[in-house]
Amino acid sequence: MGQPVNVGIVGCGAISAQYFQTIDRLPQLRLVAVADLDLDRAREAVRPYAGVDVLSVAELMADPRVGVVLNLTIPAAHAEIALQAIAAGKDVYCEKPLAATAAEAAGMLRAADAAQVRVGCAPDTVLGTGTQTARKAIDDGLIGRPVAATATMMTPGHERWHPNPDFYYAPGGGPLLDMGPYYITSLVTLLGPVATVIGAASRTRAKRTISSGPRQGEEIPVTVDTHVTGVLVHTSGALSTLVMSFDGTATKAPNIEVHGEAGSLVVPDPNYFDGSVLFSEVRDGWQTLPAAAGYVGAGRGVGLADFAATPVGEEPRTSGTLAYHVLDVMESLLASAHSGAAVNITSTCERPPPVDLIEPLQNIDSM
Repeated sequence: MGQPVNVGIVGCGAISAQYFQTIDRLPQLRLVAVADLDLDRAREAVRPYAGVDVLSVAELMADPRVGVVLNLTIPAAHAEIALQAIAAGKDVYCEKPLAATAAEAAGMLRAADAAQVRVGCAPDTVLGTGTQTARKAIDDGLIGRPVAATATMMTPGHERWHPNPDFYYAPGGGPLLDMGPYYITSLVTLLGPVATVIGAASRTRAKRTISSGPRQGEEIPVTVDTHVTGVLVHTSGALSTLVMSFDGTATKAPNIEVHGEAGSLVVPDPNYFDGSVLFSEVRDGWQTLPAAAGYVGAGRGVGLADFAATPVGEEPRTSGTLAYHVLDVMESLLASAHSGAAVNITSTCERPPPVDLIEPLQNIDSM
């Protein structure tokens, strides 16, 4: 397996704790430094982990030990931090979405290509046993030719629990750009890239009220669509119906269903790595499929390890190209919602390679 890849993290917000835990138990990765605009927050975040330096962003970018920069900043800063890492000659792996806009993402990929470094991006939940078991079922022909899918995410909004939810309702936020990457990345993994989208969207409230933390009761402005729905036309011919909303209360709809000519699948929540995959044939009831593919016991950061283990010259499963296509699909869906016309997707990607059933997680090696 060789020497571990040294990781430097920029951004020590809420999501960083999950990455710290995963990196700490992966021998393929070694956390050497972190940076954050709030240095006290960075020091507190890494307190349980010995030997991790707290640096400024500039110091981390210049640190020769850092082989890959893990970009956990807010979406609006993803492109700025990624471009700094690329300019420093380092690979970069971003939290989703890849950037605030598809244009920024395209610029990142061009810069990375010119610098001969690689870009990767979350979500990596699609590498777990949930989505990958469904992927294997489709690849094995269990449901016949896929013809349609549905993907539904319905919540009242993150201001109920997040102490600083402002960015969810600012450009780069909203239910589609926040949760859509999980669902659309899963749909692309299952059914392949998207060729055309048709969308509709709405914004029910101009303000949201924070319900927890020191800012409880404070109102924040809403400047993005909070309910987005549409149809994704995959290049394979399959049609996916998508609903992403911060305006509902609850739903009993499956997170994802995939329907084929010979059967249907219920795919678990793509925000998680595992979960039960259900299968039904034409005349039979639902049965649970055993986990048959994917990283077992995975956590956020397994995609970074998979990315780091991918041989040079091969496309990582969590590639920037895939993330750019997903961002392009989401941006085009919003453009369609505002124009009332279908939008052809100009980007594309390869369907990512499947993941064999790998247990335990520590066995990640080159693909």
